[in-house]
Amino acid sequence: MIVKSLNASGLRSEHCYTAGFASIAASYVAWAVSEQAESAGVDRADRWGIFVGHWAPTFFALGLALANYERD
Repeated sequence: MIVKSLNASGLRSEHCYTAGFASIAASYVAWAVSEQAESAGVDRADRWGIFVGHWAPTFFALGLALANYERD
């Protein structure tokens, strides 16, 4: 039901795959910026990178679900 409504709203599997790869890049950028900009040290930078890095599997899973839906 969720995949059907996402597809009906115009979201395609390619969009999710692109968002997954972009979130991997954003994870690295968030880590690098946090390490340079904050005085909290590497611990906080690592947490920011991991937090953003957790988005990628979600986007890839949605991409697979949408790809299966588009194929049917």
